Amino acid sequence: MKLIGVTSCPSGVAHTYMAAEALETAAKAKGWDVKIETQGAIGIENVLTAADVEGADVVVLTKDIAIKQEERFNGKKIVRVTVAQAAKQAPEIIAKLESMLAQA
Repeated sequence: MKLIGVTSCPSGVAHTYMAAEALETAAKAKGWDVKIETQGAIGIENVLTAADVEGADVVVLTKDIAIKQEERFNGKKIVRVTVAQAAKQAPEIIAKLESMLAQA
């Protein structure tokens, strides 16, 4: 499985990066390929390429604030979570995604 995502929070500081790290760690623990873009106070980092988007099985987006360039994910399976959920419940999110994708 390949997971991509974008994390962002209203202040664009710690929670943005904590959420990205938690999702990456949880996905890698399941053996998934993962790349998470952060949209924080210092701008967009770890930018998702068109190839990243094309190859993704699922996209996780945080929903606390608008994600920049969200239209690039049109046609993809998108799951929206809060930045707090991503930071604190990443293993549970990955388990739900795994179940969702297995049923598809």
